[in-house]
Amino acid sequence: MNLETTNVLLGIMAAVSVLEALFLIGLAIGGIVVYRRVMQLIADLEAKQIAPLREKVDGILADVKSVTARVSEQTERVDHAIAGTMGRVDETAERVKDSVRERVSHAVGVARGVRAVIMSLLGSESRHEPPATAAG
Repeated sequence: MNLETTNVLLGIMAAVSVLEALFLIGLAIGGIVVYRRVMQLIADLEAKQIAPLREKVDGILADVKSVTARVSEQTERVDHAIAGTMGRVDETAERVKDSVRERVSHAVGVARGVRAVIMSLLGSESRHEPPATAAG
């Protein structure tokens, strides 16, 4: 081959390499521009859409936390009130039981006393009467 042909082919190859390099540089610059635009779009979307939603969700969560705390407090108060009421009911039942037992004990005592008096009277009358004899 001729030296001139070789030089022409080398020149063409060099030009193609330069064009490839310029194409790759352009592609890299285009990628960076697209990346920046996408990131800006994401930032705008977050600022306009996600941030207000997050604020609303945070507000709702704060309300739920507040309601949960109030419900927990009220439940604790109700439990305390029920426990106190049950204690008072038990105490009242014990008092009623003791009172009834005392009154029944007095009534039984009086009934035994009356019975003893009746038995004493009946017993003394039977002692004064002569025993019954068989008439023959």
